[in-house]
Amino acid sequence: MRSTGIGARVTKGYGVEGTESRGAGERPGGRLVEGIGVEAGVRGEAAQDEAASSGRGGLGEPGEEAAEYAVDHEYLSFVARRESSAGETARANRSWWDANADEYQAEHGEYLGDARFLWCPEGIYEDEARLLGDVAGADVLEIGCGAAQCARWLAGQGARVAAFDLSARQLQHARRIDEQLGRPPLRLVQADATALPFRDGSFDAACSAFGAVPFVADSARLMREVARVLRPGGRWVFSVPHPFRWTLPDLADEKGLVVEHSYFDRRPYVEQDENGVATYAEHHRTLGDRVRELTAAGLVLLDLVEPEYPEGLGDRWGGGWSAQRGRLVPGTALFVTRKADGV
Repeated sequence: MRSTGIGARVTKGYGVEGTESRGAGERPGGRLVEGIGVEAGVRGEAAQDEAASSGRGGLGEPGEEAAEYAVDHEYLSFVARRESSAGETARANRSWWDANADEYQAEHGEYLGDARFLWCPEGIYEDEARLLGDVAGADVLEIGCGAAQCARWLAGQGARVAAFDLSARQLQHARRIDEQLGRPPLRLVQADATALPFRDGSFDAACSAFGAVPFVADSARLMREVARVLRPGGRWVFSVPHPFRWTLPDLADEKGLVVEHSYFDRRPYVEQDENGVATYAEHHRTLGDRVRELTAAGLVLLDLVEPEYPEGLGDRWGGGWSAQRGRLVPGTALFVTRKADGV
């Protein structure tokens, strides 16, 4: 869920860095060009975060406050909690990630690593957590892979990996990294997570680290698709922003600990252009919703991990990711499941 201002930028960890906008008020972003780079379209004007509109302090002259409020008011007119169909959601998020993949990889690529498996901003790595179990010789699918950093690590462990993403630009970055490392190219596919282009029972395991699940309108269908392509007993492990984050503004300090939104409001967060066309959409499910989606798909919940935020990590991810907030509320929900036998 986003609670940002015009001068904010999403991260795959759903934090916000205070420089450029993600979608609302962007009108829209840059045009993709060949190679690695985005032409034109640096977004937004200077602005403050949405949450601060509830109580500003330390501003300058009254005229500055009025101007600042006007900018926020303009931004908020492009943000809505409203229904967004599967088609609208897919079109918006494909376009947004195509336009912002370069920036995202430039900012977070070093922290993610080219061939490391990071589950979440709290620093949970698969080489230590082993939530997928032994993957050597296994067929593994990464869902919403971005630049396929996790898939590359899995391949290094001896897995036979396929990885897909909705964004062609993210997959171009995946191919670029393969070439830079001199590694055999990964098997990459551009696909929608609710319509997987794989045969039934193709994989021993599937995984997603902050990818795909919140970016589709029908996540129950996504769960059914994952179960379909898994073999009996196969694991499906995925991390998402903790549903409780939906209630809070994306601020790292004490202002980010004030509940502003209903946990039970399942209308998606939508950023839209001046014509009301969505430019970004993120969907919310409660913990109970997620468990029901999994069990209805024939998946067995083995564990639900809610990692604490390490004190020494600082505010690396921006937004609501911080030690101050992480001491009190979870930021990530990490679901460990397996496909039931006979399903």
